[in-house]
Amino acid sequence: MRIDATAQIHRSAVVEEGAQIAAGCKIGPFCMIGPEVVLGPEVEIKSHAIVTGATEIGAQTVIFPFASVGEIPQDLKFAGEHTRLVIGVRNRIREHVTINTGTEGGGGITRIGDDCLFMAGAHVAHDCQVGNGVILVNNSAIAGHCVIEDQVIVGGLSGVHQWVRIGRGAIIGALSMVTADVIPHAMVAGPRAQLEGLNLVGLKRRGTPRAEITALRDLYAALSEGGSFRETARHLAESGAEDALVQEVLSFILGPSDRSFLTPK
Repeated sequence: MRIDATAQIHRSAVVEEGAQIAAGCKIGPFCMIGPEVVLGPEVEIKSHAIVTGATEIGAQTVIFPFASVGEIPQDLKFAGEHTRLVIGVRNRIREHVTINTGTEGGGGITRIGDDCLFMAGAHVAHDCQVGNGVILVNNSAIAGHCVIEDQVIVGGLSGVHQWVRIGRGAIIGALSMVTADVIPHAMVAGPRAQLEGLNLVGLKRRGTPRAEITALRDLYAALSEGGSFRETARHLAESGAEDALVQEVLSFILGPSDRSFLTPK
C-alpha cells in the first residue's frame, strides 16, 4: 500500500492493502477503498462512498456520498475475469452514482474522460467509453458497450440501449429511451426517442461560426429527406463536403456500428 503523507484519511475509512493514494487526497468517514484502486492527486472521496475493483481515478475528481465506483458488471456472462475502470481528471460523481468495470467480451475496460458530471443516481455500465465534458442528469442510465462522445448531455430519467453510439455535442431530452445511434450535434427527445433537429444552443455556446451551423442545417435537411442515412452520407462524402463539422457527422454515420440511427419524425 502506498499512501502519500499529505493524504487525509478519516479513521473510520477502510483502505485495503495495495491501494495507492496520491498527494492531497481526502477520504471521508466510512468509505471503502479496494486493494487495486489508484487515486490521483487531490482526489476527494466523500463519506460512505465505495471505490473498488481495478479502478484508476484521475486528479481532482470528487466522488460524493453513497456512490459505488468500480464494482463488477451487472452482466450474467461476467465470470470474475480481471477487468478495469479508468476515470479521468476533474470529474464530479454525485450521490448514488454507479459505474462498473468492463467485461472480457467487451474489451475489458470501462473508460470515463475528463471534466464530466454524473448527477445523482446516474449509471454507467460495463465497457462504456465516455468522452470529455459529458453530463448525465439525475437517474439517467447508459447500458453496456455504449460510446458517448465529448460534450454530450443525457437528460434526467433517460436510458441509452446497449451498443448505442451518441455523437459529440448531442443532447438527449429527459425521459427518452435511446435505442439507436445519435448523430453528432443532434437534439433528441421523446419516450421512444427521435431526432428533433440540431443542438443549436450547444453549438452557439461553444462559439460555432454561423457558416458551420448553416452547413450542419443543410446536412440535417438532406438526411431528413428519407432513405438510408448511410447511403445519403456516402453520397455526400463522395461529393467532397469541406466543412469540418459536416465531415465529422458523415464520418460518424459511416463508422462501424451494429445499430441503426435515430431519424427525424
